[in-house]
Amino acid sequence: MRRRTFLASTISGTALLAACAPGSGTDGTSTAPAPKADEVDTDIAGLGEVTLKVWDQEVRGAQNDAITALIEQFQAKYPNVTVDRTSQSSDDLLKQAALALSGNDVPDVLQVNNARADMGEFVKAGQLTDLSGYAEAYGWTDRFEESVLSKARYSADATTFGEGSLWGLPQTGEICGIFYSASRLEAAGGTVPTTWDELSTLLGTLQSAGQQPIVLGDLDQWPALHVLGPIQAGLVDADTITKLAMGNEGADWTSPENVQALTTFAEWAKNGYFGPSPAALDYDTAWADFAQGTGVLLIGGSWLGPDMAAVMGEDLHFMAPPPGKDGKVATTGGTGIPFSIPAKAKNAAAAAAYIDFITSADAMKTIAEKGGTPVLDTAELAPANGVTKEIFEAFGSVSMDGALLPYLDYATPTFGDTAGAALQELLNGSSTPEDAAAALQDDYEAFTKKA
Repeated sequence: MRRRTFLASTISGTALLAACAPGSGTDGTSTAPAPKADEVDTDIAGLGEVTLKVWDQEVRGAQNDAITALIEQFQAKYPNVTVDRTSQSSDDLLKQAALALSGNDVPDVLQVNNARADMGEFVKAGQLTDLSGYAEAYGWTDRFEESVLSKARYSADATTFGEGSLWGLPQTGEICGIFYSASRLEAAGGTVPTTWDELSTLLGTLQSAGQQPIVLGDLDQWPALHVLGPIQAGLVDADTITKLAMGNEGADWTSPENVQALTTFAEWAKNGYFGPSPAALDYDTAWADFAQGTGVLLIGGSWLGPDMAAVMGEDLHFMAPPPGKDGKVATTGGTGIPFSIPAKAKNAAAAAAYIDFITSADAMKTIAEKGGTPVLDTAELAPANGVTKEIFEAFGSVSMDGALLPYLDYATPTFGDTAGAALQELLNGSSTPEDAAAALQDDYEAFTKKA
């Protein structure tokens, strides 16, 4: 599940950002060079007894069910390997990862957020293993589309994002779309919107009917990005959004289209469409409240589907946002958080085998069976009905025929913090869209010029 990136200032406090050449640790010691394909040991049974330390953030129902089942299958295939798994929330994992990678006691497998503030800084500090040799040995470049692999590619100095070596491999696909309660929508006299104009009208209709139009909990200052992203995709072309989100030169947050996206977000807040206090509401409380009956719409990540469906059943539905600026369906999304191997991992060969196993075609079937969205074979594995079917169809439509846009906090090491604060100010009315755009542009431009 995608989360907001951890504070760059806090990471630097753990010596993560200490100056060091790629391939060296933050303590100045050399890390093992990445193996080439012909040097990769794939004979896991011949490794002897191995305890594989795995840290992940697959804590919610469908996520945990899938990874638990896959670990059991992996250990059955390799009885000599015992998986010692530590699972925790994404925010907690980011904090622990920053601390662990700056020392010598590291896990063998670690989920690392793709963003520059996380994976980018770890790559720059020489704290992750280049997986290119493993990718060739295990056939990952044949298994995955380059559009998937590019989300975890960086140059060795982390200057370039989207190209270069491979530093992680994902299991799942994600999309930010619109959840809705069919019964609440009907009771308010609304219908499913097919255009952005219809969605705008619907929000007013729902409010007039005494319903909270949209549920949002932005206390942690990252969920609002998952609302702004789809709004932006309805007004700004996909190429511009990709440049902004990947931290590449050539775009401008202060353009009229981007200011309009921020204006729409601010107007929704001012009109009370997000409820009385979205900036003070916790994310997990917000979606739980929605599942229990609060509000009609929830704009957020597809990973929420299984847990909310467990409460709402057939009343829960999901749709991709209406077509965007380019006339195609476009929205924020991408891959789940990739699995990486720390540069100082003691059991890199077994770690690579584990990553290969949990991202295989068979693993995709297990993920789908447990209610997750596999990043591969999505259309083929869609269930016959229910919200999961709708999520799979939406992901397929956007990823194959539309534009699956990067998460906005990928952009720079500090962009998650900058954007989080800017959107909080728009939510509470203490800033203007123009001021927010200027703050986002300052962060983006300072990084791209420096890079």
